[in-house]
Amino acid sequence: MADYQVILSCEHGGNAIPKPYRHLFAAHGDLLATHRGFDPGALEYAHQMAAHLDAPLLAAATSRLLVDLNRTPGRPGLFSHITRGLAAADRQQLVVRYHTPHRVRVRAAVQAAYDSGATVVHIACHSFTPVLDGRVRTMDVGLLYDPQRRIERRFCDAWKSVLQTAQPACRIRRNAPYKGTSDGLPSALRRVFAQRYVGLELELNQRFFFEDKARWRQLCDAVVHSLAATLASHDFSR
Repeated sequence: MADYQVILSCEHGGNAIPKPYRHLFAAHGDLLATHRGFDPGALEYAHQMAAHLDAPLLAAATSRLLVDLNRTPGRPGLFSHITRGLAAADRQQLVVRYHTPHRVRVRAAVQAAYDSGATVVHIACHSFTPVLDGRVRTMDVGLLYDPQRRIERRFCDAWKSVLQTAQPACRIRRNAPYKGTSDGLPSALRRVFAQRYVGLELELNQRFFFEDKARWRQLCDAVVHSLAATLASHDFSR
């Protein structure tokens, strides 16, 4: 079987606002604590995954409301309604100080693994709100990938099968609640690493994080162990 290296990232791990920008958020404390400020639970399971797989984790703690590290400069959603109105020079400073360094770190880690000849399995760890714009999201786990890339499609099919066997009641969807080809860090890196790059976004439903911590821990354990089992048995060369 082909050699592989796992790289983990977490773009929305926290809701911290650096001191120079706190005045912008003085009236938005409640918003920072919601899914709009960060991905609750994502950093927690990312650390668990990193420890279990002995894999590097590149995580960010600044709020997505400051600048969204999972969005490409020039694309919608990079800035929130709070920072969108800043002067162009100030918005560029946010990109330079917080957005670019994270992207550079993740890309460098992927590049190093790629240069070693390994297949790179990059998993961006996220979570999603169970209700958005009045619509209930019915899935528990989302595996986001590019269905046109065979290496990603095969791996996600295998991972879904292993996780479903371990958790028969778990509702697992591919490319939901978002499309794997939408703007995001893995999508950007696919344009750089055409071969031997498996770029996935993992999405877990925040409902369990807030409403049933025992079920949340069970789900995280199942996701982590099913990933390890899939990696151990998967042939990336096929």
